[in-house]
Amino acid sequence: MAPTAGGETYILYRYNPSFAAAVIFIVLFGLSTLLHMVQLGLRRTWYFIPFVIGGIFETIGYAARAVNSKQSPNWSTTPYAIQSLMVLLAPTLFAASIYMVLARIIKLTDGESHSIIKARFLTATFVTGDVLSFLAQSAGGGMLVQAKTPDKLKLGQNVITGGLGIQVLFFGFFIIVAAIFHMRIRAAPSLRSQTVDVPWQQYLIILYVASTFIMIRSVFRIAEYVMGSDGLLLSHEIYLYIFDATLMFLMSAVFNVRHPCHIIPNKHDVIRDPESQGSGFELTEPATAHHRKH
Repeated sequence: MAPTAGGETYILYRYNPSFAAAVIFIVLFGLSTLLHMVQLGLRRTWYFIPFVIGGIFETIGYAARAVNSKQSPNWSTTPYAIQSLMVLLAPTLFAASIYMVLARIIKLTDGESHSIIKARFLTATFVTGDVLSFLAQSAGGGMLVQAKTPDKLKLGQNVITGGLGIQVLFFGFFIIVAAIFHMRIRAAPSLRSQTVDVPWQQYLIILYVASTFIMIRSVFRIAEYVMGSDGLLLSHEIYLYIFDATLMFLMSAVFNVRHPCHIIPNKHDVIRDPESQGSGFELTEPATAHHRKH
């Protein structure tokens, strides 16, 4: 079953969705997300909640896609709408947590002077872009599902493309901000960046990798809608699994292996004497430790 647009039948899929592929990614995203839930609870990394929700979205999306795969060629609209929106919006939620990781690396290394955006503003700046992208993609997805005319179909695609464009712009700027911070702190390291017992540079590399995955995926999605429903990308399912599903799963798995719980400063990392407060210089030891030495 498919909606009509100007008297013409609008085909939901230009191919018969693969049940096996959908099940594979239900399992992959399900296991990765379940592990993230456990890590979230054990490590109390509450800022990673959007990432976990993104994983849930991916799992639900491919479950709905599996339902559609058993209905070919008479697909019902509800599972189609669910899989379209869930898979489309999940990376926006992943991105929200990734932004917060950089802010915590900056605080952990006492490197705020090296960032072109203050840590307290960094998360708000990029999450604002994330919210705008999320809202635009949600609105466009809703238009696409409910469209009854070719013009409304085109409008929905354009709104989604605009939302993805916002995501690409903000993510591109985010990568620039992270790279500038990285170069500056390597050139003039703070004392804490040299002494803190956390491989924070590894986490920055992970951020670059994750950001690249999301960037490639978003550009792919833009190309999909620009090329149209009869284009190469939307008419062949394999591209969705290569440039969206696989990249997003790999990103989720990378954060399972190198979970960012370690970049939350412990209490002893943030105790400073009054003269060094906010200066980026040496931290004093906790009073109890100081007394033990004497």
